[in-house]
Amino acid sequence: VDTGVTGGNLRDEIQRLTGLPVVLVNTHADDDHTAANAQLGAAHMHPAELPYYEAKNGRDAKTAPLWDGDVIDIGGRSFEVILIPGHTPGSIALLDAENRVLVAGDSVTLSPVFLFDPEGYAAIRSVNAFIRSMDRLGARAGEFDTVYPSHGPFPVPPAQIGHLRAAAEKLAAGELDGGEPPFPMLAKLYEHEGAAFFY
Repeated sequence: VDTGVTGGNLRDEIQRLTGLPVVLVNTHADDDHTAANAQLGAAHMHPAELPYYEAKNGRDAKTAPLWDGDVIDIGGRSFEVILIPGHTPGSIALLDAENRVLVAGDSVTLSPVFLFDPEGYAAIRSVNAFIRSMDRLGARAGEFDTVYPSHGPFPVPPAQIGHLRAAAEKLAAGELDGGEPPFPMLAKLYEHEGAAFFY
C-alpha cells in the first residue's frame, strides 16, 4: 500500500520479504505515496486520482481502477475498498474486517490533514467531502479496532475519526482561527481538540 516519497529500490526490499506476487494499491496519488510505483507494475487506485497522477507520471503510466466496494483478496486476507474523498477526490481506505484493521492513508491521522494543495491543484481537496467521509467511516467504526495512517504516530484510535469530523465541521463553518504552520507553506494550521488541518 503506497510506495513512499523517494524511489529507492523498493522492488528488491519486497523480494527480500516475499516471493509471492505483489499487488500495488495507492490510497491516493500524492507524490509522497507514489514515488516507487513504476517498480511494481500497475498502480491500483480510484479513477478520480488519475488526472493528477497522469499529470505527474504521464498518460502511459500503468494503472488499474479500484472502485468503492471492491474487495482485494490476497489469499487468506481481504481488504474492502472504501472511498473517502476530501483529502483528494479519490482517497480510499482499506478495511480488513476479519483482522479489524483500517488502512486510512492520509485521511485519519494524528498529524494535520492537508486540505490544500501547494501546487495550486486546490480544487481536488474539499472540507465538505472530508466531513461526509468521516461520517461514513464513523458509521463503520464498530468494524475495526486499529487504524493505520500513512503519516504520524500509529496506530491511531478509531475515536480520532470523530475528532477529525468535529474539527472539519468547525473549519467549514469558519469557527477556527488559523495559526502559522511549523514549516513554510501556503496554508494555515487549524487545530481543534486533537485534530488538525493545513488549509
